[in-house]
Amino acid sequence: MTVRVQREDFEPGAEIDRIAAGNTQIGAVYTFTGGVRDLPPPPAGSAAGTARMTLEHYPGMTERQLEAIVAEARQRWPLEACLVIHRHGPLAPGDRIVLVVTASPHRQAAFEAAAFLVDWLKTRAPFWKLEEDGTTRRWVEAKTSDDDAAARWDR
Repeated sequence: MTVRVQREDFEPGAEIDRIAAGNTQIGAVYTFTGGVRDLPPPPAGSAAGTARMTLEHYPGMTERQLEAIVAEARQRWPLEACLVIHRHGPLAPGDRIVLVVTASPHRQAAFEAAAFLVDWLKTRAPFWKLEEDGTTRRWVEAKTSDDDAAARWDR
């Protein structure tokens, strides 16, 4: 399985070992692990940073979209293996959110494919983030900088 959407935490080292086990064609493995940051409060906002982030998604639709993103990466780069794990539900600062693992015979393909996956996950994966700071709740808006990063991969 190349895509998992789950509530449970994951162990990056175990996932990397599993993906590369026994494949002697792999010359490079690249990983990205994203986590919940304790963001400072907005200037005119509340007195606390992020206390919790809740990630919501549409089951079924989300997995199909993530599979399509992975399929696009596999068309563009010679990947021996690829894995995307994305969590949903309530998460606290320091919790892991996402793991992207790409494995290829060559390092450049692994690097580029992982960067592509992270950029497209950030902008095209159907997840919605609700941040809470103990007193207020707000939906996280899309960022122009994320769209700009993803646009470099448009054909």
